[in-house]
Amino acid sequence: MTLAFLNPSRSFDESKKAVRFIGHDGMLEVRFFIEAAALAKAGARAGRTQLSESECLTAFDAERKSIYDVAREAYSHGRRTYYTLTAADFR
Repeated sequence: MTLAFLNPSRSFDESKKAVRFIGHDGMLEVRFFIEAAALAKAGARAGRTQLSESECLTAFDAERKSIYDVAREAYSHGRRTYYTLTAADFR
């Protein structure tokens, strides 16, 4: 099966300084985190790694398609129960 993002919800995880979102591979739920620094890079906010919760969620929404593409790419390299996307994943 392929990875799908059926639920558009996302949340900010303060302890990880990352946005959490969920993908599905059939019945399997796959958790993803994208670090604030990666959101800053993905949204062309170079030099700003300390985004607020609101800024992180806004950046996620603005870059959702490319974030999902990167998440699918990460998932294709090995199936795990969760992934953390970093700025290096957005080259």
